[in-house]
Amino acid sequence: MAGEQRTVEPGTDVLIRKVDSHLAALRAGLHGPELELAERLARCLRELVLCTAQASAADRGQVRVAVHYFVLRRESRGRLLSVRSLTAAERVVDRVARQLGRLDLLAELRRDRPAPDDAQPLNNALLR
Repeated sequence: MAGEQRTVEPGTDVLIRKVDSHLAALRAGLHGPELELAERLARCLRELVLCTAQASAADRGQVRVAVHYFVLRRESRGRLLSVRSLTAAERVVDRVARQLGRLDLLAELRRDRPAPDDAQPLNNALLR
């Protein structure tokens, strides 16, 4: 039986574990659309981590920033991540997916709104 061997960069499994453990914590307190958004973001982030495992350091760094932005709760006052923070994380994840050419991994396709300027550096997007 011939199996395909997949090499995983160090840190890839760490990022996926961070996403999964944060999602598990969110599942305890979120419901409805907020939980659906968190699940979509986690799914997109897992795929971005895996698809950039063998990519350049710059691409991996962008994905790492998106993971940390999702996991860290800067706008939260309590135990759970606010909806506003999830929306902010969605913008960051979508920007990274666009910059990496992975439009299939956008957390949510918004056809009613024009696409943001992708020429803007990612670090500026994090300041919003």
